[in-house]
Amino acid sequence: MTQAAADWSAVTDVDIQLIQRILPHRYPFLMIDRVRAIVPGESAVGIKNVTVNEPHFTGHFPGAPIMPGVTIIEAMAQTAAVLVGLTLDLVDKEPLVYFMAMDGVKFRRKVVPGDVLELHVAVRRGSSRVWKFTGQARVAGQSAAEAEFTAMIDRRDG
Repeated sequence: MTQAAADWSAVTDVDIQLIQRILPHRYPFLMIDRVRAIVPGESAVGIKNVTVNEPHFTGHFPGAPIMPGVTIIEAMAQTAAVLVGLTLDLVDKEPLVYFMAMDGVKFRRKVVPGDVLELHVAVRRGSSRVWKFTGQARVAGQSAAEAEFTAMIDRRDG
């Protein structure tokens, strides 16, 4: 979809180029590769292809690489930020998103290189600035992590 179309509510699948037009994150902190199954104001599924060449694997843990739990939760939050960015028409507006709270965080299985991490997020409550989500990270249909989190959107455009 081109910038001129600007009906972001019709977008249901987002590639890396559009993700970068919504999120300020860049390597090595951009944690998602694609967002699909988007229902504006409701839910989305982020995709993270976990690869051994990611910087956190050099120290977490040498010889037994495991994706850090905090990066899994960050990937959930980035998926939610793309959902909000499309919902509020924040493409190319450089919003910043800040964690306000994380509750009920649980880690269920290891995430390792070669896994495809699916990040299912759903809106519990949303406004122009503060949003609350539930999230679940899954690998091959198995729960890897879950959390509830609240974030604030700084639109920087007024």
